[in-house]
Amino acid sequence: MRAVPTWIDKVHDRDKVEQCIYDLAFKPDGTQLIVAAGNRLLVYDTADGTLIQPLKGHKDTVYCVAYAKDGKRFASGSADKSIIIWTSKLEGILKYTHNDSIQCVAYNPVTHQLASCSSGDFGLWSPEQKSVSKHKVSSKITCCGWTNDGQYLALGMMNGVVSIRNKNGEEKVKIERPGGSSSPIWSIAWNPSKDEHNDILAVADWGQKLSFYQLSGKQIGKDRQLNFDPCCVSFFSKGEYIVMGGSDKQTSLYTKDGVRLGTIGEQNSWVWTCHVKPDSNYVVLGCQDGTIAFFQIIFSTVHGLYKNRYAYRDSMTDVIVQHLITEQKVRIKCRELVKKIAIYCSRLAIQLPEKILIYELYSDDDSDMHYRVKEKICSRFKCNLLVVCSQHIILCQEKRLQCLSFTAVKEKEWLMESLIRYIKVIGGPPGREGLLVGLKNGAILKIFVDNPFAIMLLKQNTSVRCLDMSTSRSKLAVVDEHNTCLVYDIHTKELLFQEPNANSVAWNTQCKDMLCFSGSGYLNIKASNFPVHQQKLQGFVVGYNGSKIFCLHVYSMAAVEVPQSSPMHQYLECRMFQEAYQIACLGVTDNDWRDLATEALEGLDFHTAKKAFIRVRDLRYLELINSIEERKKRGENNNELFLADVYAYQGKFHEAAKLYRRSGHDSRALSMYTDLRMFDYAKEFLGSADPKDTKLLMKKQADWAKNSKEPRAAADMYLTAGEHMKAIEIIGEHGWVDMLIDLARKLDKAEREPLSRCAVFFKRLNHHGYAAEIYNKMGDMKALVELHVEARHWDEAFSLVEKHPQFRDDVYVPYAQWLAEHDRFEEAQKAFHKAGRQAEAVRVLEQLTHNAVVESRFNDASYYYWMLSMQCLDIARDNEEKKNDMLKKFHSFQHLAELYHVYHSIHRYMSEPFSSNMPEILFNISRFLFHNLTKDVPMGISKVDTLYALAKQSKVLGAYKVARHAFEKLQGLKIPSRYQDSMELSCLTVRSKPYHDSEDLIPMCYRCSTNNPLLNNQGNSCINCRQPFIFSASSYEVLPLVEFYLEEDISDEEAVSLIDLEVPRVERRSARWQEMSGGESQCLKLDDGTEDPEDDPFTAKLSFELSQEEEALMSLLHNDFSVDGPCEFLSDVDTQELEAADSLHWCSIDGDGTVFSDLKCSQCLCLQGGSTFVPVVVSRAVLRFMSRRDVLIKRWAKPLSWQYYRSLLPDVSITMCPSCFQMFHSEDYELLVLQHNCCPYCRRPIDEPN
Repeated sequence: MRAVPTWIDKVHDRDKVEQCIYDLAFKPDGTQLIVAAGNRLLVYDTADGTLIQPLKGHKDTVYCVAYAKDGKRFASGSADKSIIIWTSKLEGILKYTHNDSIQCVAYNPVTHQLASCSSGDFGLWSPEQKSVSKHKVSSKITCCGWTNDGQYLALGMMNGVVSIRNKNGEEKVKIERPGGSSSPIWSIAWNPSKDEHNDILAVADWGQKLSFYQLSGKQIGKDRQLNFDPCCVSFFSKGEYIVMGGSDKQTSLYTKDGVRLGTIGEQNSWVWTCHVKPDSNYVVLGCQDGTIAFFQIIFSTVHGLYKNRYAYRDSMTDVIVQHLITEQKVRIKCRELVKKIAIYCSRLAIQLPEKILIYELYSDDDSDMHYRVKEKICSRFKCNLLVVCSQHIILCQEKRLQCLSFTAVKEKEWLMESLIRYIKVIGGPPGREGLLVGLKNGAILKIFVDNPFAIMLLKQNTSVRCLDMSTSRSKLAVVDEHNTCLVYDIHTKELLFQEPNANSVAWNTQCKDMLCFSGSGYLNIKASNFPVHQQKLQGFVVGYNGSKIFCLHVYSMAAVEVPQSSPMHQYLECRMFQEAYQIACLGVTDNDWRDLATEALEGLDFHTAKKAFIRVRDLRYLELINSIEERKKRGENNNELFLADVYAYQGKFHEAAKLYRRSGHDSRALSMYTDLRMFDYAKEFLGSADPKDTKLLMKKQADWAKNSKEPRAAADMYLTAGEHMKAIEIIGEHGWVDMLIDLARKLDKAEREPLSRCAVFFKRLNHHGYAAEIYNKMGDMKALVELHVEARHWDEAFSLVEKHPQFRDDVYVPYAQWLAEHDRFEEAQKAFHKAGRQAEAVRVLEQLTHNAVVESRFNDASYYYWMLSMQCLDIARDNEEKKNDMLKKFHSFQHLAELYHVYHSIHRYMSEPFSSNMPEILFNISRFLFHNLTKDVPMGISKVDTLYALAKQSKVLGAYKVARHAFEKLQGLKIPSRYQDSMELSCLTVRSKPYHDSEDLIPMCYRCSTNNPLLNNQGNSCINCRQPFIFSASSYEVLPLVEFYLEEDISDEEAVSLIDLEVPRVERRSARWQEMSGGESQCLKLDDGTEDPEDDPFTAKLSFELSQEEEALMSLLHNDFSVDGPCEFLSDVDTQELEAADSLHWCSIDGDGTVFSDLKCSQCLCLQGGSTFVPVVVSRAVLRFMSRRDVLIKRWAKPLSWQYYRSLLPDVSITMCPSCFQMFHSEDYELLVLQHNCCPYCRRPIDEPN
């Protein structure tokens, strides 16, 4: 540390009388200095000491001055008891007084409140206050100061007391010094450091002691003896140092803990005040004789470096050892001024004013940072340089070198011919280390600590500033006084090269031919004899280890990572691969390693290349190197071939191809191009080669295009190479329909495999038209049928089946299944039927029928039963074995179809609130159904609904006898609760009606003209002739139709042709009936020979031989009778005779007859006609004279026979459905067809052909 005077001034008054400088104050920005001199204030420019302006305002000596922290105003206090507030423009703005002379002033650093202290009190003033608040004190105040946060004010007093008060002037802490009034407090200062956790107050008293206290009043450490009376204490801006002056006529520098470091400036009189310029190392002091001195404090760098360890001085009394690689630091507190530092290996030497401390590491670990004291040399040494070795310390004083042991024994001494400018330990065995010494006269010597004789290495003409020796001990680098770096060969003394603009130099400790030097803000790195590589760097280079350069900038040491790329590339340019590898090991980027590996590989230095590729972990090139080494072991020595492989790996394919051709390996070049998909180059390389090779190349190119996701190009190439299947696969997978159909049309129909594959892709892409085109081209009808079926193009499939019946099953079976899956069961059934799958068709129909019945869709059930019957008829026709069973089922299903058809209307009438049917129709339907429910009742049909409907309609139409009979039948059945009340009421009301039926309702047999009872034990047949009634399928009225049969020798075709003749009728001849009997059957036949058309068999009178009783019963039957009481007119008839009449049939009628004792009284029997039905059989003559308009024919399919019917009332128009052969009144049929657009029974569309 040294103090350099910047400027000095001496203050006199007009009479040349010296004016004592009692106080100083800096403007916060440091540009101005306010000086209290005599009764004036002097304002100086701190830059050069120019007096800016004197300020007059006080009438007596100015004792104190203080500047506010914000720089807007300052205050001065004088012996004239006044305080003047000045602006930064040097204008006085306010003045106030105390009762005594002003001793000190201080501004609050936060609130800018001014504290002014006099001999008997102190006042607090702030700009916003109009008056000054004053507080009395018990002793004279000599000094004052605010804490950093402005909360407390410390007052130093003559009685040795320090009083700490708050902003309101109230005393909070009182510190009493041991000396009391004999040790007045003359100066105090708060440490401004922001790093301290507590406010620390420095107190200097005239008991010649310096003490430190916390805000709480607790003393820190012990009192420091000063040996002079302190007049002023001031901290540096950051609080690291203290300056203090007083009766010793000098200003001294102390640490913040009170350790004296040195003298700043010696004067001729007492130093009354001293201050530090804000945020700088400048100190100003004022003396008794009026001297104002302005000094710059220069803190010299005290440090030492050895390899990775750097030791330097901190806070003047501490030593910090820093590991430059790990960034670890350790602080050694010496509590005295550190003058010199030296470090070597595990040794650390620290020179203090009165001793030298030798430290050593606890262990040999390179990362160990724990030091302990090894020796203490308690002697005062004066030296310029200090060096430590393993067992010695070296003291350098101008021309003299002394070697001392750690016990302070001087072992060697060397006297040089010139001043020693630089000394460095260059290593060696313990106790025999070598020193490198540079002199001012340019001589460079090497000294061993165990050798009394110095060795002259070389001598140059310029003075030595810095020097270093290479690790090989063969080269020496010197920086001279002209900032030139010179490198010598130690053995030959030859100057190898020199570089300008150098202030320090260092050899790389890991590379013998590399050094660096710094200067002019640049770092210069030089390898061997290559040009210098520069980069910006501030500071001095003090060490170079591997890729790290140790740089000292101002007071800090930093390890700078410097990539060695430039020197490595310099070696590579000269193909010095081994040297380049050594440089790379110092520290280069991955790209530099790759460059080294690549260059070495191209230079066929496989060993270096292998190590470099291992460093970058490039397995691909390592495999190449290993393969080349294996080939070399097997005896291959063609370097051109090796280099070609290297070029191929590096992507230099054309150079590789040239080398392959030159070495006679054309095939390798071709494989390389094709593997790399460089097909154009491969073609160019082949030239006009074999066409097979060209085709193979094209195929490989297509394979590459496919793998590289260029499918269109691959497809084109495959087509060019003739690989149709591969092309089709690519085109199909990507759905290029246009391209695929063009290809398919170009293919010959004999190429079935590619065509089939095209068709498959068209099916997959839903382009069935193109697929059909291909199958047509191939002539594959089966595949075409399957295509239409898969696409559900049923119309096309059906048209194909018409042309090719062998595929019938292939179409209709899938069609039926598809219909069934889509709930179109009726169509599915028809399709199964068309496909000949009768079992499936029947099964579907049966399920449909069952579902319809369960769901009460009786109209559908009727339709399905009718379809089932037709299915059974078809099976009977085609299967002789099942003929009988199927015919039975046919008749059964026909019967069920009619029953459900009838019940549909009854169900609707009973379940719906309104009915569209007339009462007469409902009456006929109910009566028809009742006659058919005498045995088993089909599932779903309710006998209750049937009887109830019959009863209700009978009552409405006046058939009270039938109604009463129906209600009596209902009483034996379980009646639903919803009908119970209405049924009981109707049953009662009907008994109030006459017990007979309306004559308009009595049905008549059109064959025998017999009136039949409404309830008939014969069912739906005539009670007289047993002729079955033919009902209209809509109104169920009896139609005027009589079924007739053909003679056995007349065929259906002949019968139709005879009927179509319609021969006019001739004169009537007498005709005779021929009665024919066979077993129990009986028939009437007209004699052919005496046949007379006028003797119509349909109108011929039937004769029965009846007894007297039978005739009586028959007359009774034909008479319209109704009695309210018992039938007494039969009482005289012998019941046994009636029972014995085998030829009579009995029917029960409603009444109370008691004719038969074995029947209920509610029934009576009526004698009916013949016991056997006699059908009408016609001959050719009769057929010939029949009118075609009067005949209806049911043209059943085989094995059934046709059925013939003749209308006996030609005026009544009757229509028969050509499909189901149901009979209707023509008007009813037309109306129903208009409503439903089909037959109401079989649902045949009206536009469907017969």
